[in-house]
Amino acid sequence: MEDQKKRGLLIVIEGIDGTGKSSQARMLAEALRTSGVEVLLDREPSDGPFGKILRASMTEGRLAPADELELFHKDRRQHVTDVITPTLDRGCHVVLDRYYFSTMAYQGANGFDVNELRATNESFAPAPDLLFILDLDVDAALERIGSRGDEANEFEQRDALQFCRDVFLSVKDESYARVVDSSPSLEEIHKEMLEIALEQIG
Repeated sequence: MEDQKKRGLLIVIEGIDGTGKSSQARMLAEALRTSGVEVLLDREPSDGPFGKILRASMTEGRLAPADELELFHKDRRQHVTDVITPTLDRGCHVVLDRYYFSTMAYQGANGFDVNELRATNESFAPAPDLLFILDLDVDAALERIGSRGDEANEFEQRDALQFCRDVFLSVKDESYARVVDSSPSLEEIHKEMLEIALEQIG
């Protein structure tokens, strides 16, 4: 009888805007595939029906905070059930750009209780096997956001960004968390993250 295929790892990349999460998620997934590892690169909000509504709300006018939060939870429940868990169960690793830690940070900045948000999400969403927290000083993050031609949205103002940064760093002592300085070059950060991920995958 064949050995049961080893479960995949859930690798999550978090951090405030301007830290390079999406670039690092893409680079990490590509490098892992090159090394012979099966990887699904994904993101939240997801590309499912609830996620599409959330993405539209970010560009076409924000929903009421409570409605937005409900959609985040519906989207994540569906994402976990339909995509994340089945993918991990078949032995494929998942590299995820944002997860429930972003809900804790950004919806927390919107006035919801961070601890309640965490408890609600962890009641149905599996904890990551590896969480990269890309950390950057708020002034540097705002400078990067401005340099790419974007205007800071309501969550990218200094106080809100600092709040979000503090929330991300509040989980740094979890066994699965690794704080990565996001001030060096993309390649330097990528090299550090790839080394940690490969060690974790074994």
